[in-house]
Amino acid sequence: MRQLPALLFAFLSLSPAAMAAMIPEPVAVLLGLDKVTARASKFQAPVGTPVRFGTLSILVRACDTNPPDKRPENAAFLEIDQAWPGEKRVRLFSGWMFSSSPALSALEDPVYDVSVLACKAASAASPPPPASPPAGNKSGKEAR
Repeated sequence: MRQLPALLFAFLSLSPAAMAAMIPEPVAVLLGLDKVTARASKFQAPVGTPVRFGTLSILVRACDTNPPDKRPENAAFLEIDQAWPGEKRVRLFSGWMFSSSPALSALEDPVYDVSVLACKAASAASPPPPASPPAGNKSGKEAR
């Protein structure tokens, strides 16, 4: 019952008139959290191009943002698959995520969290998605 106002707000904010006012952008800025290692990574995902985060394959189908004169909001349609090497992909999430309400429509996974931070214009110097962390202890301290 507590989520009813949030769902109603999301529904009303995505009415045809509200969606028409949003600006499509070519790049989604995402935040990925690996719950096992407690590492958070901010990365860019161009619309229509799959990117990897750990064992996840993330495909952004659309990324829209409000105009500067409106309340800040970013909405991205994501398809997130679990992609283990040598196995068939498993769809974990398909739907809209909102930067202002990440818990409204979230990825339900025991290892990873993914949320939308922003939608932005493409830049020439976009950093690549984060690489998988190297194996072994690289903290400078050795276990005894």
